[in-house]
Amino acid sequence: MKHGHISVLFDMLFWKPSRLFFRLNKYGWELIERFFLLCYDKIGKNEWETGACLMNKPIKVSERFDWTLCLILFLFFLISCITIYSGQASGQYGDINFVLGQIKNYIVGVVIVAVVMYFDSEQIKRLSWVLYGLGILLLIGLFIAPESLVTETKGAKLWYKTPIGSIQPSEFVKVFLIIALSKVIVDHYEKFIVKTLKTDLFLFFKLGIVTAVPLCLIIGDDLGTALVIMAIFAGIVLVSGISWKIIVSIFGLAGTLAGTIFALVIYAPEFLEKYLKVDTYQFYRIYSWLDPVGHKQGAGMQLYNSMQAIGSGQLTGKGFSESQVYIPDRHTDFIFSVIGEEYGFIGASFVIGLYFLLIYHITKTALDTKDPFNTYICVGIISMITFHVFQNIGMTIQVLPITGIPLPFISYGGSSLMANMMAMGLIFSIRYHEKAYMFGSDSKYLAKKAN
Repeated sequence: MKHGHISVLFDMLFWKPSRLFFRLNKYGWELIERFFLLCYDKIGKNEWETGACLMNKPIKVSERFDWTLCLILFLFFLISCITIYSGQASGQYGDINFVLGQIKNYIVGVVIVAVVMYFDSEQIKRLSWVLYGLGILLLIGLFIAPESLVTETKGAKLWYKTPIGSIQPSEFVKVFLIIALSKVIVDHYEKFIVKTLKTDLFLFFKLGIVTAVPLCLIIGDDLGTALVIMAIFAGIVLVSGISWKIIVSIFGLAGTLAGTIFALVIYAPEFLEKYLKVDTYQFYRIYSWLDPVGHKQGAGMQLYNSMQAIGSGQLTGKGFSESQVYIPDRHTDFIFSVIGEEYGFIGASFVIGLYFLLIYHITKTALDTKDPFNTYICVGIISMITFHVFQNIGMTIQVLPITGIPLPFISYGGSSLMANMMAMGLIFSIRYHEKAYMFGSDSKYLAKKAN
């Protein structure tokens, strides 16, 4: 090979690439700096500082959709329709087809899930006080609205009359409250970086005020929903990061007060009736709970018959639509007694296991999410559903007093089911819009910031 050819070859293989490398080395840092500045402008300061150079994954909509939760809800739908069909066979309400009504309620519930799932956590956070205020206005409206718009039952005004049926606003207020309480906690920790006993007490005070407003509007006419609101408040407070010194002190005082009131109900009911103006109707629930046999011809009839029905189901039950024990409202609050009588211990255990699976799935969602706001929402929903299930099943077997709380996703009822589906819509939204962080340290940073 000639000397000229060697020079050309050396120039092509080494000299020109080396000059290009040195040029890149000279201007490379400037290009990289411009790239990161562009990302900083696009993503935003707050997200950038929290390490939020994010990517949405997975990309496919089918993979972002929560199919496990969808399957669980579908199983509840089947159980609800089958059990309501058996429950309405008693003929208490004539020829009304509650199964068809429940199917319609579920269709509306699916629409609600789709609408809620459309909003991500940031949008829901911005709407939190709007929803909370709307719920409070609806509760106040029950006291001032004309009789043509409000349904009154046993002296309690709990439902609005609408063209599509009665709507109970207190059911939706529970979900709105969960969102508002989650917003309060997140905003508190963004404002108070340093955590002290004083800031914790201030946070507890704010959570208490937000909870007390709907609680005071509900507790007089709807004790069951009021208890659910208390359970939501307690569950969120326990994971809010508030010092255990405050939690134990205040909750211990509240427990002592509740125990004192319970003792007065049993031993001095005239004191509560005279000085606290408590309706004696609530007392009979306690008396019939403690002695259902002695009150089986009156206030304890439902509880006594419910225990008879569940006990007669034994291990495998009597079979589909073979109920023999009459229980009023067995398609609503006492629907678990139908399950226990017709499908026995095995059927009842399957339903309880399905609830455990639902709670486990929501718990896993709370642990997987990187956003503290979503975590608090999950905890509030877990508290709501857990109390509903424990209270409803407990009141059918004399573990707890009767409070009129429906069994979630199974009992017949429009407002209750729609509110629960709205809560599930929030879980679907968290799963659907959840973002994965490119850097592993980001989740640790956010967790540290939340605490």
